[in-house]
Amino acid sequence: MSRVLITGAASGLGAALAEAFEARGDEVLRTDVVGLDTPSLVPRDDYSTNEAPSLVPRDGYSTNEGLTLDITSDADWEAARAHVEETWGGLDVLVNNAGVAGGGRLDVAGLDEWQWITEINLFGAVRGTRAFVPMFKRQRSGRIVNVASLAGLVHPAGMASYNAVKAAVVALTETTGHELASYGVTAHVVCPSFFRTNLMSSIRGADSALAETMRALVDDSPTSAADIAREVLAGLDRGDEMILPDEAGRTAYGLKQGDRATYDAIMRDQARKLHERAER
Repeated sequence: MSRVLITGAASGLGAALAEAFEARGDEVLRTDVVGLDTPSLVPRDDYSTNEAPSLVPRDGYSTNEGLTLDITSDADWEAARAHVEETWGGLDVLVNNAGVAGGGRLDVAGLDEWQWITEINLFGAVRGTRAFVPMFKRQRSGRIVNVASLAGLVHPAGMASYNAVKAAVVALTETTGHELASYGVTAHVVCPSFFRTNLMSSIRGADSALAETMRALVDDSPTSAADIAREVLAGLDRGDEMILPDEAGRTAYGLKQGDRATYDAIMRDQARKLHERAER
């Protein structure tokens, strides 16, 4: 049985991952910036609170619990680490899953949008990793799982900020794996393509054409969060350091690696269509 902390676990992939770990008997600490009894993730304008997190009771779970955690708050991460230490005496799996949707064409998205998405999607994972690395090193064991995106490997037009931060999460994960290997700690990055989730409720930005495109891709996906969660656990069981949990993502990344000319042509055609949509 593993002891697992998951961020962004109130809904979407975080909730699906929590359910998947729990289904096989693991102890799970679900954390989120909103109350864990909230059915959907509602974006906040202020992600800089330094208030200490509070326990959130959850009905129907005797061994697992919830913790309110703002991933942009150093104080919240320290409180979460202390709670894990006091409750479990250690941690086996840290899942940095929490994040927001964003993006926009280079001349449309403002620097405030870049700063917002970087603070949450990149520095949230950095803070979580830094909070628990000393514990993992003392234990000489543990797994760090960072949920990035296919956008960290395949870079569509109109999504520069999202692509950049997710690519940074991929790099962070690889570096973490190298740095902690001698301590028996492994690092794994999850790179799903579009799947049905409520992530788009968090999107913000000036590029409405890009938001429209992203919403359609999410809504029309045949893949659910539960499908992704199942493949993530299978990848962890295999020891995969990079987990591409859906066929669409594997196909797109394979095309980029194997036929760059065709990949570039598809990406540039997608860019043309985005510009046409914006001009309607």
